[in-house]
Amino acid sequence: MITALTALIEEWARERGLDAADPAKQMLKLGEEYGELCQGLAKDKPEQVKDSIGDMYVVLTILSLQLGLSVGECIAGAYAEIKDRKGKMIDGIFVKEADL
Repeated sequence: MITALTALIEEWARERGLDAADPAKQMLKLGEEYGELCQGLAKDKPEQVKDSIGDMYVVLTILSLQLGLSVGECIAGAYAEIKDRKGKMIDGIFVKEADL
């Protein structure tokens, strides 16, 4: 499902020329969406949180396209890095073993 949706997001971005736009502007958009996510969490607005997470994925998909990367490959690389990571929760934050 996520792969098909990502392809649709990439197609949507290409149709609008966003794939060739300035990545710095996309980073500003990511900051905007992150702010909305923080606001939704702070104000206990689950629908805003859900929308913001989705919007951030869209922005990151477009940013990866602008940079000539595959968001799927980025996610796969991040997972490969964390999949065997050990650590522990400290005050609600996972701290990797290397940082303990």
